[in-house]
Amino acid sequence: MLDTNYIRNNLELVKKKVEAKGVPFAEERFSALDQRRRQLLAEDEELKSRKNRLAKETGFLKKSGASSSELELQSIELSKMIAAQEHELATVEADFHDFLLNIPNLFHDSVPVGHDASCNEMVRAWGEKPVFAFTPRPHWELGEAGGTLDFTRAAKISGSRFSLYFDALAKLERVLVQFMLDVHSGENGYREVLPPFLVNDASLIGTGNLPKFKDALFKIEGYNLYLIPTAEVPLTNIHRDETLDESKLPINYVAYTPCFRSEAGSHGKDIRGLVRQHQFNKVELLKFTAPTHSYDELEKLTAAAESILRKLNLPYRTMALCSGDLSFASAKTYDIEVWMPARAGYLEISSCSNFENFQARRARIKFKGKDGRKDFVHTLNGSGLAVGRTVAAIMENYQTAEGKIRVPEVLRPYFPGRETL
Repeated sequence: MLDTNYIRNNLELVKKKVEAKGVPFAEERFSALDQRRRQLLAEDEELKSRKNRLAKETGFLKKSGASSSELELQSIELSKMIAAQEHELATVEADFHDFLLNIPNLFHDSVPVGHDASCNEMVRAWGEKPVFAFTPRPHWELGEAGGTLDFTRAAKISGSRFSLYFDALAKLERVLVQFMLDVHSGENGYREVLPPFLVNDASLIGTGNLPKFKDALFKIEGYNLYLIPTAEVPLTNIHRDETLDESKLPINYVAYTPCFRSEAGSHGKDIRGLVRQHQFNKVELLKFTAPTHSYDELEKLTAAAESILRKLNLPYRTMALCSGDLSFASAKTYDIEVWMPARAGYLEISSCSNFENFQARRARIKFKGKDGRKDFVHTLNGSGLAVGRTVAAIMENYQTAEGKIRVPEVLRPYFPGRETL
């Protein structure tokens, strides 16, 4: 959520940046709600002040033995006016709050301005793309031919966009979760967390998933609970309504969770294989930082995510997203894209984002500095990595002409005595 005073004092800049994200901004609606809200607050304060003065005058008259009935009638009328005023104020406050909740975050000045992904800028590329003496096959064909992936039976069980893993491929998914957690908690300085997989609406409002992306969520019927779309939601809300000690920042968390997304609006996009599933596994990195250090921490978080791909020897590139390709809550994002031989192109495997204080305002997460002053923390998160997409990338980059999958060197201790799957 953006600061109301900042919007009010920088209306044209806010409009420009919001619309550069591809979202219309109704500045007239903001100004009308803001002015009416401030007017009602002032009028409410004045009515209450008048009632307090009447109460003092009434008390004085009673003590002196004079009649106070006329003042008491005036007080009753004022009470009715205050009640009506506060009812309207509550309605305007709710409308204003809903309006603010639907304004996206403003992007950092270092973000390239552009309409869509074609305007993203490459920051770096790493690794040698594999060269095959045969036409590389997509991971779903490799899995189905080897009997280790079954999408047809998964659809029978749950519907489209679900998968069944078998044998060594099921183990590879499990091993990758363990490997990623080991690297991030052991080498990259993150504290491991196992959070709930169900969250309430306040948690989703805090991260910006509600109300904007309600249709992308799976809600539990009859409960104020949703399946998490990412571990970012429970991890961010660990410190909701808290004030942190600046000396303890940054706080770094890593968690493995399954993730659940309805993928509303993405029909026909990447529908084959493990790329866009309703249920998938992910290892998530999350940081709470002081504002002065958050962009340095974004670089560290991105490097931590990249370290997994380097250890797996998977070629990738890192892209700085333009304004039109940024998410609703992000101020700046790097997408890490892994090379996929079968498509002869790159696939996003991690998004590393700085949300500045956008989520912290919604979730009311502050820190207390050495001078005793309080301010909102900055929150950052990124995939470290999306596990199913990592499986897909290993299958395609490490495939053999016989349809087997070579085990990456760094994972061989998890598969003793085996060089292929």
